[in-house]
Amino acid sequence: MPKQEDQADSAAVSKAPDKHDSPDKRILGVLPNYRTVQDTGDVEPIPSRRKMWIASKDTFDYPIWVLAAGFAGLYQIENENPSFGQGVKGYFKRYGTSLADQMMGNILTEGVFPVLLHEDPRYFRRGTGSKKARTWYAATRIFVTRTDAGARRVNFSELLGNSIAVGVSNAYYPDDRDLVDNLHKLGLQLGTDAFSNVLKEFWPDIKHRFFEKHRDPQP
Repeated sequence: MPKQEDQADSAAVSKAPDKHDSPDKRILGVLPNYRTVQDTGDVEPIPSRRKMWIASKDTFDYPIWVLAAGFAGLYQIENENPSFGQGVKGYFKRYGTSLADQMMGNILTEGVFPVLLHEDPRYFRRGTGSKKARTWYAATRIFVTRTDAGARRVNFSELLGNSIAVGVSNAYYPDDRDLVDNLHKLGLQLGTDAFSNVLKEFWPDIKHRFFEKHRDPQP
């Protein structure tokens, strides 16, 4: 009996996931990471209110204000929408519109459309395989998603949500309203979301390698 109990304990330990495989709620202690889950193959779907909660956390959490400030600075340097002008006034105009872009995109792609289309807005982290395969998997999740029933299909929430957000932005971007400008804005948003997925995929590995390897093991 003792040997069997020891073997059972050993098996339980070997099946337990590594600590660094569990996604943090924040990347680098700052960036929101509320919609990342480990893909164990049997993840339960989430209700509509949970989808809206995830969308609200990503939309109104303080890092989005910092991200919008970065985009506004980039747009200021490139002098996008020249009618905004330069200086402090021009910067804050760009800041406000950039913030509106991010908030509207998050609410639509992570909340409204996942509820309406019965899609799961979460990022299912793979955590295994080659770096190349995992990068490809993470980046392409902007085009592929899971439904509430567990099937895989085109990520309509991501594509439609960001497309509508870009269309609405024409109301406050007086200089960037043609097709090329809209495609550019859509591509930038999709690229940002793809990069975010890659960061979500590899953050536990980065954290384990660079931030935890020198810690003393827990007794």
